[in-house]
Amino acid sequence: MSLIRRSNVFDPFSLDFFDPFDGFPFGSGSSNSGGSLVPRTSSDTAAFAGARIDWKETPEAHVFKADVPGLKKEEVKVEVEDGNILQISGERNKEQEEKTDTWHRVERSSGKFLRRFRLPENAKAEQVKASMENGVLTVTVPKEEAKNPEVKAIQISG
Repeated sequence: MSLIRRSNVFDPFSLDFFDPFDGFPFGSGSSNSGGSLVPRTSSDTAAFAGARIDWKETPEAHVFKADVPGLKKEEVKVEVEDGNILQISGERNKEQEEKTDTWHRVERSSGKFLRRFRLPENAKAEQVKASMENGVLTVTVPKEEAKNPEVKAIQISG
C-alpha cells in the first residue's frame, strides 16, 4: 500500500488553495505561465508586497505602525518625497536552500514591499522620526499645532 499526499480542500488549515484561473492569460494565478497579458509576481513576493500598516492620528502626530518581522532596521527604508509623500520600503531575502535540506512547507513570505502615503497639510514632514522594536516599525510624523481662530466680539447695532 502506498501513501499519496494531497492537499485536502476540506481542511480549513490548509493554505493550498485552488485557483480556477491558473494558467489562463488573463487569470489571477500565481504561476508564471508564458503568454500572460498581466505581469505576475510569485506568491512569495506578493504575500510580502502587501505589508500591513496602521495609521492613526493623535492630537500631536500621525503615527504609522508596520509589522516587519524578521527584518533589521538596515533593511527598511523610510523616506519623504516631494515634501508630503511618506514612503516605507524594504526587502526580506529568501532563505538559502541547502542541497541536503528537505522543505515540507514554505509559508513565510519574502520579497520587496513598498507603501506610500500622502501626508495631510498639517504634517511636519521635515521632523519625521522612525524606530523599530520587536519587528514593528513605528514612524511618527509630528503635526502643526492647530490654530485657534481668534474670536472677536461684534457689537450689534440696533
